[in-house]
Amino acid sequence: MMTSRWDAALYDSRLGFVSSFGESLVDMLEPKPGERVLDVGCGSGDLAARIAETGATVIGIDASPEMIAAARNKYGDRTGVEFQIARAESFSIADQVDAAFSNAALHWVKDARGAAASMWSAVRPGGRFIAELGGKGNIATIVRETERVLSERFGIDAAVRNPWYFPSVAEYTAILEAAGWDVRLAHLYERPTTLEGSDGMYTWLTMFGGFYFAGMPEADAERAKGDICEALAPLLFDSSTQSWTADYRRLRIVAHKSGAARS
Repeated sequence: MMTSRWDAALYDSRLGFVSSFGESLVDMLEPKPGERVLDVGCGSGDLAARIAETGATVIGIDASPEMIAAARNKYGDRTGVEFQIARAESFSIADQVDAAFSNAALHWVKDARGAAASMWSAVRPGGRFIAELGGKGNIATIVRETERVLSERFGIDAAVRNPWYFPSVAEYTAILEAAGWDVRLAHLYERPTTLEGSDGMYTWLTMFGGFYFAGMPEADAERAKGDICEALAPLLFDSSTQSWTADYRRLRIVAHKSGAARS
């Protein structure tokens, strides 16, 4: 999972929609008392704690030390939940779990095959995998204008800095099946997402777009974010409500583990 320094406080205070939208995914998981669940890319731990409330035991993993520290600070004293720093594409656990769960995290993992294999190994035979990630076309407008502004105004080949992996239904299904998963559902859908406040896009770029601005002098990075917001405003900003809408497209997955891994 690609990493940079994550601002966990900003994430919790201004970008709570990430966990809020994940509530319906927990309902699809249907965790049961006594089950063991792995939360891949748990962030600051809100959904891991929500799953634990059902009586399941949860192991939350994330590649970001800042996010794991925040999760431990918020929920580390609760029974049935623990948090570990680990990468989705290369982790291993001692005892297999009943289910792997992931919300808004796997699109940060460019080694999708490694993640699929690691999760397959972590889940017991007969177990399940429930996930949602950015799918093909996710935030296409934001990506296009960010890369255009950085190229035209700052001479940066921003496309090579793009940290995300947004697969199609066919592409991701093939990767999961190659790892041994039996894919039962793969659904790509539009989910326009309101960003809080008139500075919502600036906050979004600060939180999630850091890779694009890596190595830039701070003043240039701030100017770039302002220029990107200016370019996006006619497309994604509603002046009547003073709010931004991000052009999200999500890929929802339900898969089961039924047999030996395939080569």
